[in-house]
Amino acid sequence: MNCTQGYEHDIHVIDSGYIQPVYDAIHLVVSEGRAALIDTAANASAPVVLGALDALGIARSMVEYIVLTHIHLDHAGGAGLLMRELPQARLVVHPRGARHMADPSKLIAATNEVYGADRARALYGEILPVPVDRIVESAHGATLRLGSRELTLFDAPGHARHHLVVLESQSGHVFTGDCFGVSYRQLDAGARQFVFPTTSPSHFDPPALHRSIDLIASFRPGAVYLTHYSQLRDIPRQTADLHRLLDRHVKIALHAREAGAPRHEYICAALRQLIAEESQRAGWALQGAAAAAFLAMDVDLNAQGLVAWLDTQSGLPEPLHLHKGK
Repeated sequence: MNCTQGYEHDIHVIDSGYIQPVYDAIHLVVSEGRAALIDTAANASAPVVLGALDALGIARSMVEYIVLTHIHLDHAGGAGLLMRELPQARLVVHPRGARHMADPSKLIAATNEVYGADRARALYGEILPVPVDRIVESAHGATLRLGSRELTLFDAPGHARHHLVVLESQSGHVFTGDCFGVSYRQLDAGARQFVFPTTSPSHFDPPALHRSIDLIASFRPGAVYLTHYSQLRDIPRQTADLHRLLDRHVKIALHAREAGAPRHEYICAALRQLIAEESQRAGWALQGAAAAAFLAMDVDLNAQGLVAWLDTQSGLPEPLHLHKGK
């Protein structure tokens, strides 16, 4: 099965196969015989990546960079293994994430808290460290040269404090990791695509995420590339929807704070109702219960992130967090 799709400007998406098909994307940028990977998915995806490079005629020595948008393991879990297989590559990562790629013990512990140790190991395998001398910490606005094009990296917190987004110079497109939400092709209605926020634990910060979304939109990209899942167009509409739905998530969380019921269960139920409403309003290919079932893992992770965020708001007045659109 062909797991690689080519876009314009020599940008390719590799379906990592993580969890299910067309769910977790690894992006590849090629320029004048040099290549960069953006995100790695999990260890089990490494053979998929290497096979895609072989199929495209890209020697392993041609890969100059592996850029991690952030160090959540569905994005970075395979980095250590791939760095062993790609001898010329340097790992580019946010300064807050660099130490965890060199010593992943705390990263593993945090992942175990979210998924449970058995489930985490089944998903990610053994997380391998990356040698310190092969790690590049990326400052805000830092630029990587790849052949005749540049990759410029920007600090983009809100989903995670260790999150970067990548502006590619030739296309003007942006690789957004999880900052620009998720957009699953299974929900598309013909050519019309849709976006939904991701508020997963443990660094969800609504004001910061709104700012990061606006940063991405400020580049006026013709397309963005999400890890879940790949190329997304019609960016002004998607930006407005993302801000609106992010505010709905925050309101749901704030209501849960006063509900008296178990917060996680309350938030999950409210998010399922939001999905039912949004699927009908926007005309998703999956509607109602079918849409909620498809997004069940996202609902659970989003609820965990909202609960963690509520814990940071304990004892404070209701925060001024909603997006102030123009």
